Amino acid sequence: MKKTTVFLIIAAFAVFAAACGGSSSGGDAAATGKTVKSGPAGNNLTATLASKDGVLRKGKQEFTLTFTDASGKPVDVGSVSLNFHMPAMGTMAVMNNPATFTTTSTPGVYAGKTDLEMGGEWQAQIKYEGPAGSGSANLPIVAQ
Repeated sequence: MKKTTVFLIIAAFAVFAAACGGSSSGGDAAATGKTVKSGPAGNNLTATLASKDGVLRKGKQEFTLTFTDASGKPVDVGSVSLNFHMPAMGTMAVMNNPATFTTTSTPGVYAGKTDLEMGGEWQAQIKYEGPAGSGSANLPIVAQ
């Protein structure tokens, strides 16, 4: 009986440790998640939008925006902005849902938050200005 109880306590602790150990709120490059969409951003850079599960959804959510050079190394681009844009369709008005960003401990990786009004096709309108120059990217994405 004691062996079973000790085994169950150790197993429960191991499950708890595994569940808690996988999260990172620091925004490191290793914690950027799965790619939602990636594309050229000018100045020989690539912009990559990523989320925890590789999907953007209707509503409030967090994601990362990473700028990389041709070798895949993150590049600090300075100030970034992102607007999720959906053009007017029929009687529905145009929608613009801006994102807010904070820097992370990895230069070139930005932690973002947004609140998408609805699922569907959006244009991720990305702009940056700073040490890597000025540039922009428009990435079509589908929010679920």
